Amino acid sequence: LRTVTAQGGQILVFFLTMLLAGMVLSNLVEEKSNKIIEILAASIPMESVFLGKLFAMLGMALLGIFVWTSVGLIGMQFVPGQATPSFPTPAVGWPMFVALCFTYFIMAYLMLGALFLGIGAMAATVREVQTISMPVTMAQLINFFFASYSLTKIGEPIEQFACIFPFSSPFAMIGRAAQEPTLWHHGVAIIGQLAFAILLLR
Repeated sequence: LRTVTAQGGQILVFFLTMLLAGMVLSNLVEEKSNKIIEILAASIPMESVFLGKLFAMLGMALLGIFVWTSVGLIGMQFVPGQATPSFPTPAVGWPMFVALCFTYFIMAYLMLGALFLGIGAMAATVREVQTISMPVTMAQLINFFFASYSLTKIGEPIEQFACIFPFSSPFAMIGRAAQEPTLWHHGVAIIGQLAFAILLLR
């Protein structure tokens, strides 16, 4: 039964990441077309430009999620209790599960955003961006399906690999949080994902 909760968490984090991480790419291309990026590059190191851009867009994404979540919670107050969907309680409990979903969204956003920044830096036009970013988007979709497939194989090698591989790790670890109460696995996974995001950005 907890598989339903795990799938719900995975789908939510995946779609939020794919929808919001694309803003990093379009923003960078717009700045390149307006020659703004050249002014920034002449003033401060490019590492600082990329890092600032990534975390600024993350802040905007989190603000948007906060606003829409608040609107959704307020709207649910006017919906009859029987009409609201109910999910099985995750193994780590709802507060910790929500906190982990939030954390894994940030990790997935940082990794995908850093990758998109690299694509935006290589591309000169919007057409080139679309051409280069399509394989990345498809690969991320494959990673999501891979993590979803591993939900029913907790503890098996394929599920362990999904938890270790950086791009599928956030989604696979959400599935593990819903089905396994062990918490230290998440600490290790988050540190590894953060280190990989920093490596991608470099």
